[in-house]
Amino acid sequence: MSPDVSSEAECSTSQVGNQQFVNIAAYQFVSLDQLERRREELRELCNRLALKGTILLTPEGINLFLAGSREAIDEFLSFIRSEPTLAEIPVKESFSDYQPFERMLVKIKEEIIAFGVDGVDPREKTSKKLPATKLKEWLDAGKEMILLDTRNDYEVRVGTFEDALPIGVDHFRDFPKAVEKLPEETKERPIVMFCTGGIRCEKAGPFMEQAGFKDVYQLEGGILKYFEECGGEHYTGECFVFDKRVALDPALKETETTQCYACLAPLTKEDQLSDLYDPPHGCPHCHESPEQKQQKKLQQRLEKLQEVTNPLPGSVPYENALPLNVPAQFDQSTLLEFLTGRFPQFSQEHWQLECDQNRIQREGKAIPSDQIVRAGNQFAHLVPATVEPAVSTEISILHEDESLVVVNKPAPLPIHPSGRFHRNTLQWILNEVYHPFHLRPAHRLDANTTGVVVFCKTRSVSKAVQPQFTEGSVEKVYLARVQGEVDWESRTCSVGISREAGECGGRVVDNEDGLKAETHFERVQHFDDGTTLLRVVPKTGRTNQIRVHLWHLGHPIVGDPLYLPEQRYGETQTHEPGQEMCLHALELTLLHPDSEQRVAFSTAPPEWSKPS
Repeated sequence: MSPDVSSEAECSTSQVGNQQFVNIAAYQFVSLDQLERRREELRELCNRLALKGTILLTPEGINLFLAGSREAIDEFLSFIRSEPTLAEIPVKESFSDYQPFERMLVKIKEEIIAFGVDGVDPREKTSKKLPATKLKEWLDAGKEMILLDTRNDYEVRVGTFEDALPIGVDHFRDFPKAVEKLPEETKERPIVMFCTGGIRCEKAGPFMEQAGFKDVYQLEGGILKYFEECGGEHYTGECFVFDKRVALDPALKETETTQCYACLAPLTKEDQLSDLYDPPHGCPHCHESPEQKQQKKLQQRLEKLQEVTNPLPGSVPYENALPLNVPAQFDQSTLLEFLTGRFPQFSQEHWQLECDQNRIQREGKAIPSDQIVRAGNQFAHLVPATVEPAVSTEISILHEDESLVVVNKPAPLPIHPSGRFHRNTLQWILNEVYHPFHLRPAHRLDANTTGVVVFCKTRSVSKAVQPQFTEGSVEKVYLARVQGEVDWESRTCSVGISREAGECGGRVVDNEDGLKAETHFERVQHFDDGTTLLRVVPKTGRTNQIRVHLWHLGHPIVGDPLYLPEQRYGETQTHEPGQEMCLHALELTLLHPDSEQRVAFSTAPPEWSKPS
C-alpha cells in the first residue's frame, strides 16, 4: 500500500485533553541532496525522541508521518525547519491515545510517491489548488465537474465523496494507464481530483494536464483537510489512513474499521460480523472470486439505476431543448419560413409566438423570426415544463468490463432521444448511472423490442465495435411470437425495405429502391391460442426489419402497435407501459475490442415465449 498523509486536524495542545500521542503528516517537493547523511541524522534524532513512523527521503523531496509526545514532535519540527528549503513545510496534526505506528523507519527512495512517469515534477509545476471550503461551495451549488478519486480501490471502498469517479487502480503507479481509459470528452470538463492528504494529486494533476485535460484542480490538503474544515457533508463513509487507526470519520476520530492481516483489505463493522471473518487468517474479501467481485459491482450499478429511475427522469417538468437543423431546401429563408415549412403541423402563428417568447435560440441567444438562416445552421427550440410519457425501467445489467456495458432492455423504452422522449430513454438513464462516462449504443432496438443491447464506454471502443454491426459480422438471435399458425419449419425472407418512413412512420416492402434486407426464420412451436413462436436470425440490420418481414409474410408480431394484421398500420408506434410486443433480442455475439475473441451475451427467454 502506498502511504499518504494520514491526518490533517490542526489542534492546540489544550485540545489534546487526555490524548497522549500527537500524529503529524507532512510532505514537500524540494530538491534534496546528501540523502545518506540526512537519513542518519533523522534516524538518530527520532530514536532519541522515541518517535515512530516513516520518513521518506528522495531527490525530489520529503514525505513523513510520525507520532510521539508533544515535546518530541515540537523538537523534531524545529530541527526540520532549521533548513531554509524546509522552513515552510506544512504540517498537519491529529491525536490518538495510543502509538499508531509499530517502528521508526527512515528510507531513501527515488520518488516521494511511486509514479514512474518522466516529465512530471511537482517542484516545477502542479495543478491549481482548490481549498476545501471552495470545493464545498461548488458542491453546495451543484457545479458541473468531475470529482476524481485518485486513491486505490481498497481505500475508495471505505468512503469517498458522493458521485465521485474512482480512477480504478490497486496501486498509484497504475494511475497513468487508468487515465487513458477515461472518456475523451472528460478532457473538456472541470476535474477536481483528491486523495487522502494531497500528495498523490501533486503528480496526478500535472500528468493529466500533459495528457490533454484542460481544467484540472487538486483538493488542497486532501480528504482529511476537507474533514477538518467542512465536516462530512457531501462525503459518504470514512477515510482510510495508513496506520493502525485504519480509518477516520469526518470528525477525524478513529472508527471501528480494521484491516485484514491476510489480504490487507479494510474491514467495516459489517465485514467483521461475517462468518468468513477469521483473524488473522482471512476475511470476507479473501473469499471473493473475480466473479463475485464483478457481481458486487453490478449490484452497485443496479442500486444506482433504482435511484436514477425513481422517479422517472422525464416525469419531472423541465425545459427541453429540441434540436432544429436547417436542411438545404431552406437555405436563405427566414427563420419563420423555415419553421413553418419544416414543421407544417404547427401554424405560422404558433411559430411566430415561439420566436416572440425567445424560445428559438442559437448558442443561448434568442433569434428573431425574420433572421435569414443558412443550410446547416443549428437552432434549439426551448419547450418549458416538458413532461415525457412513462416508460418501463426494468433494466438489468448483464455484463460490464473496461470497454463494454451490456443490458437487457425492457419495453417500452427508446434507446436514443427522439420525438417525445429525451430523458426517458435508455441512453440518458445509463449515462446518469455511469457518469461521467458517456455510453454509446453500438446498435439499436425499437422502443417496443426487449433484449440484449451493447453500449461502448469510450469513443475509441465505439469505433472498434460499431463497424461490426454495419458490416454484418455480429450474430444476432431473436424470439418472436407471431399471429397465426406458421405452416413452414424454416424460411428466409429477402425482400427490400423502404429507405424512408411512410404512413404512420412505418416502413414498407420495396424491392426496387429499398435497402437490401434478409431475415431467416425457424418455427419453434405452435401455441393453443393460434400463435406461433419463431427463432429469428437477421442477416442485415434495417429499421423495423424483422417486424416488416413478418408483416409481409402475413404473420405480424403479437402486440405490434404499428404493423397490424391484413397489411394495416396502427395509429401509434409506441406501447404504453404494461402492454407488450412479443419481439425479444435473445443472443448477440461479437468480437470483443480488448481480447479480440468472439464473446456471446444472452438473456433468459421472456415469459410470453413459454406456453401458458
